[in-house]
Amino acid sequence: MSFLVQPKPPRTRGPVGNSLSLKLSALLAAAFIAVGGLLVVATQAMFEPSRLLELSTDVMIGSVVFSLLAALCVFQLFTRRLKRLADAVDAYDQRGDFRTPLALAEADAHGDEIERLAAHVEGMTGRIADQLGELERVATRRRDLLANVSHDLRTPLASMQGYLEILLLRRGELSEAEERNYLEVAAKHSERLGRLVNDLFQLTKLEAEDVHPQCERFPLAELVQDVAQKFALDAAQRQLTLHAACGAAMPLVEADIGMVERVLENLVENALRHTPEGGRVTLELGLDQGRATVAVSDTGVGIPADEIDKVFDRFYRADRTGARHHAGLGLAIARLMVQLHGGQLRVRSRPGHGTTFSFDLPLAPGLTVSNDKDMATQAQPLPGGTIAAP
Repeated sequence: MSFLVQPKPPRTRGPVGNSLSLKLSALLAAAFIAVGGLLVVATQAMFEPSRLLELSTDVMIGSVVFSLLAALCVFQLFTRRLKRLADAVDAYDQRGDFRTPLALAEADAHGDEIERLAAHVEGMTGRIADQLGELERVATRRRDLLANVSHDLRTPLASMQGYLEILLLRRGELSEAEERNYLEVAAKHSERLGRLVNDLFQLTKLEAEDVHPQCERFPLAELVQDVAQKFALDAAQRQLTLHAACGAAMPLVEADIGMVERVLENLVENALRHTPEGGRVTLELGLDQGRATVAVSDTGVGIPADEIDKVFDRFYRADRTGARHHAGLGLAIARLMVQLHGGQLRVRSRPGHGTTFSFDLPLAPGLTVSNDKDMATQAQPLPGGTIAAP
């Protein structure tokens, strides 16, 4: 489980005039000025010898009383604000509902020390609420993942177990064709199970940043054609048209060819799975801002606008027409692999009109592209660049 923790805002000191110590100094200065005024008045009266002792006693008592009252007022002024802050924190703690952040009237990021302290407490409770919300969302997605993966694991395991038990129980009674059919079905489910386990393992390594791309120069157009050729039979069985449009003028890229192939396979497989019969899946290459771009488009049912931000979530489970149960790990793996190459995996979709996934890769060092549009215009289809499955 991982989630982003919002960094603490930088501590900003308020204006000098908002300092608590300066406020205290100003109050005490006012008190001493008042005491000084009384002393001046008393000094004028001291010229009368008969009142000298009396006035001295009065001034001393008055100064002490005045100083005590001034200190009590200052103490009350500041402790009252601290008490309100402490009471609010106590109520927040006793309430136990940390999803609702505190709203403090004294909070002011540019005020004195107490006001800034209140602002920090307010911000802290806000971050706690955000993190609790993120924890709840992660827990919900984790439960969904466990449910989806459990389903995907249980189905092939149950099928393999059933067919293997039939082979054991009816050994010698089945014909060679029946035995071969049962073994092929068991092998198919075993392959599906192995693919799912491999996806989980690969995703874990990518999220732990334990994978580093082994970059090399290679022609991206040839790789796109190879991937399209690999899925041509699958497209034909689904009665879909698979088209790979590649240009001879496409420059070399420098990337991990294994990762790029995996990304392409995941995107093409996803497009084929969500495109109904008679539809079309297209792979296109291009250049944008000095980087090679790849787009995989389909004519499927599209993705609803409220789900477009969830498609790259490893916990997301597609629920579109024609889709089989799937844990939704392919797009999460593809996004992380593209990010390792400094690119982004993007998605555009219009419900009822299809979906397009695109990503970009770095060009090989030393290659200069003067005009992306000119190069795209000069590009000519390579032999065999179009692979169509009726």
